[in-house]
Amino acid sequence: MNFDKFVSKVKGVRQQSDLLQNRITKEIPNREDLLVETVEQLNTSLEELHVAEEELLQQNEQLVEYQQEINNERQRYQELFDFAPDAYLITDTYGKILEANRAASQLLTIERKKLAGKLIIIFVPQATRREFRKKLRYLYERKQIKDWEIDLQNYQKNSFNCEISASSINDKNGRCVGMRWLLRDVSARKLAEAKIRFVELQNFKLKESSRLKSQILAVLSHELRTPLNAVIGFSDVLLRLNRNQFTPQSLNIIKTIIRNGKELLKLINNMLDFAGLEEGKLTLHLQKFNIKELIGKITDDLYFFANQKNICLETHINIQNVIVINDPIRLQQLLSNLVYNAIKFTETGSVSVELEELNEDKIIITIQDTGIGISDIDLKHIFQAFRQVNQTITRTSQGTGLGLAIVKDLLVLMGGTITVESLVGEGSTFRVELPRAVNS
Repeated sequence: MNFDKFVSKVKGVRQQSDLLQNRITKEIPNREDLLVETVEQLNTSLEELHVAEEELLQQNEQLVEYQQEINNERQRYQELFDFAPDAYLITDTYGKILEANRAASQLLTIERKKLAGKLIIIFVPQATRREFRKKLRYLYERKQIKDWEIDLQNYQKNSFNCEISASSINDKNGRCVGMRWLLRDVSARKLAEAKIRFVELQNFKLKESSRLKSQILAVLSHELRTPLNAVIGFSDVLLRLNRNQFTPQSLNIIKTIIRNGKELLKLINNMLDFAGLEEGKLTLHLQKFNIKELIGKITDDLYFFANQKNICLETHINIQNVIVINDPIRLQQLLSNLVYNAIKFTETGSVSVELEELNEDKIIITIQDTGIGISDIDLKHIFQAFRQVNQTITRTSQGTGLGLAIVKDLLVLMGGTITVESLVGEGSTFRVELPRAVNS
């Protein structure tokens, strides 16, 4: 029952009372009957008023409950507003601050009670205030702004990058009567984005530098290889056709030219291969072949080099099925680099090459030497391009430092892996693990 209904009930009882009063005045002879009737009507009216009173009490209790719920919701909203991680402001349509939460006070470095009444534009630098006023008019007309980035300054005039989202507060007729503002300090994010852009730019420059380096290596290697092949070829022809006409000293000179030419050609080929691997242009040409014969060819080719240094070069084949699927030329290049390095960095003792099966799908090739070894510091870098073992004895060993880098890249193409164990002064062991059949 609402209040108007209750008032109507009271009026009805009053009218009945007045009517009874008139009847008592006019109908004195029948006063006893009239009195009984009056009492009955009054009882009826009192009952109706009592029912109305109970309904009002019940509605009043409900109103109290509703009011409590409203107060609780208002309290929750106020807590959310006050303890929100982002800065929130409530302003009028001119941008005068009416309410501010704690985050806003911290962001703008001013007490909340002092924020009230201030215009939000005082926290905007002079240079961008015209733009801010345009946005304020836009918000008034369009009702909403999202993710607007602008430089603001706190009460101490310290600038920061801010992201603003705002919406209008409208009355029941849709007229703008105020504005809600969310301010988020994005200085850290902008700094991180700037760092990411800087890193991306540096990565691009590094990639471009690497590409140019590979291109220069490729062009230079091609230009060097052509005349070098001519030198080696003509020296070999000279040696074969006129061997009997030269003195022993002249023969040794020609042989030295051929040997050093081939060594230089190997270095040039390594540079070409490295450039091709870096650009992703090197591919494998897979075929079936006998890996035992391949290892035999490698050791035969390097036997003279090992014999010159009085180093024993040994092979151990412990494999049943000697047929594999791989690129024989690239595998020979890979293993030759490892065996050649083992001989080059060994002054006394031996170098051994062992072939064994890990399982039916994988094989292991181990190259072990008794050379100078590799320090723990150098082990971390031996597969990097243009890096060589930093030991005094290696200063006499020539090379580009590309051999192991090419080995690593070729193994990636073949789906294989390589591990190294070494002690300075005791030697090194390289273990190459390869699939028996390389996938195309």
